[in-house]
Amino acid sequence: MAKAGWHVINMDSRGHGESDWCPQTNYEIEAFVGDLKVVLDTLNSKPVVVGASKGGIVALATACMDESLLRGIVLVDVTPRLEPAGVGRILDFMRSRADGFESLEDAADTIASYTKRKRTSNLEGLRKNLREREDGRFIWHWDPHLIGGEFQAKIQQRCMQLLDESVKVTIPTLLVRGAQSDVVSHEGVEEFRNAVKHAEYIDVQEASHMVAGDQNTVFSDAVIDFIGRLD
Repeated sequence: MAKAGWHVINMDSRGHGESDWCPQTNYEIEAFVGDLKVVLDTLNSKPVVVGASKGGIVALATACMDESLLRGIVLVDVTPRLEPAGVGRILDFMRSRADGFESLEDAADTIASYTKRKRTSNLEGLRKNLREREDGRFIWHWDPHLIGGEFQAKIQQRCMQLLDESVKVTIPTLLVRGAQSDVVSHEGVEEFRNAVKHAEYIDVQEASHMVAGDQNTVFSDAVIDFIGRLD
């Protein structure tokens, strides 16, 4: 997207990436929305917010709260209806290695086994998603509290509310689903499109929940086309 001429900001939410873990373990959706607003306040123009999974929930919640802050939103394999089986499968994987990995090779082998795909040879790319502890083990960047049952229950509850709230969203909206996703169903897509009738929709073939990781070129081209058509 940057090569296409757009200014891109990659935001690490609280408890993710290089951002600190919240000492109060406050990972309510509204807390993430508040963090996003802090970033939006530093910009000279309204951005298009692209959010995958939980990030998409935050983008939609922000639009429902005050869409005047945004030029548009792109929701990546997320709708207010999340399929419990798909979400559960992801959480089970994340929880299964909460103690981390002995090495980057160990992490790569575990991910390949989970995705049933060829093991990545780009261990430095994988390093960006992990933190090395003082004892030499590699752990996920995210705060373990994010995969706790209480937090996940609150996410589900907030999502159900967003379906009703999203009817007032009028800004340009693009929903990108992975055709092989078990997190977002066709029923979930239809529910959302009935609420946000102007929303554009793309089903990316040969992609699962991790759309950008599975089909990055197709995903990027879709987002660039969408943004390029905005006034």
